[in-house]
Amino acid sequence: MNKKRPVNLDISTISMPVTAIVSILHRVTGIILFIGLAFLFYAFDQSLSSQEGFDQVVEVLQNNFLAKFVVWGVVSALMYHFVAGVKHLLMDLGHFEELESGRIAAKANLVIAVVLILLAGVWIW
Repeated sequence: MNKKRPVNLDISTISMPVTAIVSILHRVTGIILFIGLAFLFYAFDQSLSSQEGFDQVVEVLQNNFLAKFVVWGVVSALMYHFVAGVKHLLMDLGHFEELESGRIAAKANLVIAVVLILLAGVWIW
């Protein structure tokens, strides 16, 4: 092993391209969806258990800031993951594979996702 090779372990000095950021965020939102769905399944189960359970879930979702924030976080992750997934599917079909078109698609992915996330926030609150 060559001990003279450069080692850069300071993440703050590493400049990541927008395509890498979009890809990493796609993976992170997948993890958020996996974890967040547990909370949503619990609320769904409670709402189907009885009328009182349904009323309790409705009250929590209408009056609890933390519950709204969790729902908004899961919906935001879903919106981003969906947009990035469509971009990946288009790449599988042979589009946006060149460097410049990939950058443009990654930037468009971020813009579309931010717009959808803001609209989801308006809808939830």
